[in-house]
Amino acid sequence: MTHPLSHRQSLPVFLLFCVALSTAAFADGARERTQVGSNISVGPGEEVSEATCFGCSIRMRGHVAGDVTAFGGSIVVEDQGQVDGDATSFGGGIRLDKEVKVSGDVTVFGGRIRRDPAATVGGDVTTMGGPGWIVLLVLAPLMFVGGFVALVVWVVRRLLRPSLPATA
Repeated sequence: MTHPLSHRQSLPVFLLFCVALSTAAFADGARERTQVGSNISVGPGEEVSEATCFGCSIRMRGHVAGDVTAFGGSIVVEDQGQVDGDATSFGGGIRLDKEVKVSGDVTVFGGRIRRDPAATVGGDVTTMGGPGWIVLLVLAPLMFVGGFVALVVWVVRRLLRPSLPATA
């Protein structure tokens, strides 16, 4: 039985498929905004379903029907902006100006929440401020990986150690 593509030929096809899939996943559609390294701005009168940002910040004056999430950036909701879901920031702060509304929870890891008294939050407000949380969140996995690598190196060295001749 012959296959139309050999293993060497199928690898580029698979990689091309993965690139196309990842491009579609990060596409900036009319209803959903996902950016990596480029700030997101939702203008007044504009509505999006979700806003997710990696290594950048989100500035909202319009309406987000779902969640707003920033990894390594801040979230600013101003001028009667509205979030129907949760607002979450990892490694950045959240600022809620007056007359804004967040229907869900507001959560900050490694940053601060600045909230005007006239801002409305329908859920819980949680802050784990300060750089200590970020260090813990980054350092704990690195320590685990470092320990695993040290164990592998130790086992390999032990297996490759020359055996000593027996003395009589």
